Amino acid sequence: MKMDTWVRHSVPFGITVFLLLLTAIPTHIPGFSGIAPMLPLMGVYYWAIYRPDLLPAWLAFVIGLLYDIVAGTPLGVNALVLLLVQGTAASQRKFFLGKSFAVTWWAFSLLTAGAIGMAWLLLSFIKGRPLDIAPVVFEYLMTLALFPLLTWTLARTQLAFLRDV
Repeated sequence: MKMDTWVRHSVPFGITVFLLLLTAIPTHIPGFSGIAPMLPLMGVYYWAIYRPDLLPAWLAFVIGLLYDIVAGTPLGVNALVLLLVQGTAASQRKFFLGKSFAVTWWAFSLLTAGAIGMAWLLLSFIKGRPLDIAPVVFEYLMTLALFPLLTWTLARTQLAFLRDV
């Protein structure tokens, strides 16, 4: 594989890891880390629909493990969530292609609700008690609100770097 091809194949992974690192930037806002939007989830969802060949399930799992490390969650929680998001979105790829952005956003809202809810359930089970749901709802709403901007950015990145791949 030529170096240029390798670089282009690493763009989705690199961008999604960059989104992950953005979630770890200290904001000095008390409690923000518990309600920060799930930027890596958006990246995995986008690439699973538009370029699943460049961000396969095993890479989504690796990103999830890195997310667990950065977020301080038990290993495997975000890895499982991102793996399921990637698998679900990639399996419905044919449905999404050619659909309006509104349909993609609607489906993202459903998948994200399930993903965030599953993470909350897993963490509640691990902690042995139900965790407060309010931060989870706010995290969900922030993730949905940022989706259009991030999707636009990812689409521009795909056009700029992955046109020939």
